[in-house]
Amino acid sequence: MSTLTFKDFKSDQEVRWCPGCGDHAVLAALQRALPEVSDALGYAKERYVVVSGIGCSSRLPYYMDTYGFHSIHGRATAIATGIKVANPDLAVWQACGDGDALAIGGNHFIHAIRRNVDINIILFNNRIYGLTKGQYSPTSRFGAITKTSPYGTVEQPFNPGSLVLGAKGTFFARSLDVELKLNQEIFKAAALHDGCSVCEMLTNCVIFNDGTHKDISDPSVKADRTIVLRQGERMIFGSARDKGLVYDGSHLKVVTIGQNGVSEEDILIHDAHSDNIALHLALADMKGPDFPVALGVIRDVSEPTYDKGVRDQLESVSKKSSIHCVDDLLRSGSTWEVK
Repeated sequence: MSTLTFKDFKSDQEVRWCPGCGDHAVLAALQRALPEVSDALGYAKERYVVVSGIGCSSRLPYYMDTYGFHSIHGRATAIATGIKVANPDLAVWQACGDGDALAIGGNHFIHAIRRNVDINIILFNNRIYGLTKGQYSPTSRFGAITKTSPYGTVEQPFNPGSLVLGAKGTFFARSLDVELKLNQEIFKAAALHDGCSVCEMLTNCVIFNDGTHKDISDPSVKADRTIVLRQGERMIFGSARDKGLVYDGSHLKVVTIGQNGVSEEDILIHDAHSDNIALHLALADMKGPDFPVALGVIRDVSEPTYDKGVRDQLESVSKKSSIHCVDDLLRSGSTWEVK
């Protein structure tokens, strides 16, 4: 099989996102990651299918030269689940927004995670409803002024990481739209993960919520306000690479290397494969000003998948059953001869 390239996953459709929209960068990262995934797993391009719901991010299937399914609002996860269970050989990717996945589609979202369906969910989080012109979403900041909250929201937002891990998710990663290289790493890790993977992409909506992630994405502060977690590496961050995280078994703490007897060896080593979901939840929950926001793969553990469970059950029942065709079914149980 010939090696695939970025161009193999780029469709001939004109990309109609607004200039400067963060979705452009996420699309480019996915198109660059899938050739690496194909090489690693031996997948032909025909094995990929991209599913979406409704929203700006849900245009993504049109821009991917793969099989695709543009579903209805909030139902992308249900469609993706059905596709994976019906044809387990397909590599199923789902594109959804913070409103699409966490509001009208919230039930489907958490149950796919709970069931550990082997699909890859890309959650575009711009903290706003962009396609319908600026209503607040489940991730909008408390007090956000929007078209549907002119005096400010009065509800606390979801933290998608907390939601995923609260549903006992087996894979959660987070990144900024502009982190092209990191996003490629995340998408590849998600594809290699056997189970439900959720990749939260913090994206910018230049029209209705411009700068919503600027407090961590601005180059002047990003090094001090974010931390990139990589498997087996110490949790060190900061513009001078002199800050780190330590864990006392129940709480995370930010320390400065070289102060109060703290050395680099005291800094926590990231283990996304650990069974310690409490630590992963603490990492996913971190926020400023006291903590950096965690980027990268936060959790990646192995658990049985729903789709494999369905296949194994069908195979087991089939072996034991005396019914092997429709004729067997019609002649089973109580029968009557009508004259």
